Amino acid sequence: MDTLLNIKAFLATARAGSFSAAARQLDVAPSVIVKRINRLEDQMSAQLFVRSTRRLVLTETGERYFPRYQTIVSEIEDALRGARSPSDRIEGHLRIKCPTTLTILNFGSILNAYQVKHPGISIELALIDRSVNPIEEGFDVAIGAMPASYPNVLDEPLCRYPRVLCAAPCYLEQRGEPMHPIDLAAHDCLTFQTTGSTWSFESERGTISVEVHPRLSANDSQVLHDAACRGLGIATMARYIARPSLESGALKLLLPDYPVPELWLKALIPQNRLKKAGVQSLLRWIKDEIQPLQLGA
Repeated sequence: MDTLLNIKAFLATARAGSFSAAARQLDVAPSVIVKRINRLEDQMSAQLFVRSTRRLVLTETGERYFPRYQTIVSEIEDALRGARSPSDRIEGHLRIKCPTTLTILNFGSILNAYQVKHPGISIELALIDRSVNPIEEGFDVAIGAMPASYPNVLDEPLCRYPRVLCAAPCYLEQRGEPMHPIDLAAHDCLTFQTTGSTWSFESERGTISVEVHPRLSANDSQVLHDAACRGLGIATMARYIARPSLESGALKLLLPDYPVPELWLKALIPQNRLKKAGVQSLLRWIKDEIQPLQLGA
């Protein structure tokens, strides 16, 4: 049991960034946190933090063990909750990764409604736009639309995630409208950092790839949408984000004969978490709630 307390002290300190902040979270004195981490380091014969007067930084060992310890603690707490809870009540802690814009516009309310339905579930939500390996980074569920897959991780499709190429009429009046994907090399483009500056398009002869010039590169779709509406350049973005502006005329759909390859929104779930009651119920909830959003329309 002492080892579990030591691990919890390590996790709290890694998340909070200081002994004092971790002590406040766990309602103990900072000296207790320091002692518990020292004991864990002695048990492991390894240093977990680089200590300085300004901040704490995880060592390479600390970074490697942080997600593993998160999984261990989560499984122990779930087992303890399950032993003392009625069999029909779902309890536990879920650590979830979601893209920023999707969460702000849709998934935040989906997850909040899920917790209202299941008050015994606590959630730690991280807004991250890149693809993550949920095993390595300690997530129960990672939501995203990137095509990456990982060993021992289940890809559970949620819905289609079509994308469009578009620009504001004021930009097109100044720079002209591209007639072929290769024309984009001469335009100002607004790129999503995760997908990079090589854009692909479908055609009758196969995929066409173009290296574009980023006038703006950002890791948030709403920023790129706003930039496109202001005439800063041509952007690719999820159809559901662009839809209101396309309908109002603030943006114009470009190259309809060369569609942007479609992605799928999916949930990445470590195989050792598939039988977790909270994961199963959350996945069912998301699939039911996401259909009316028409992300794929």
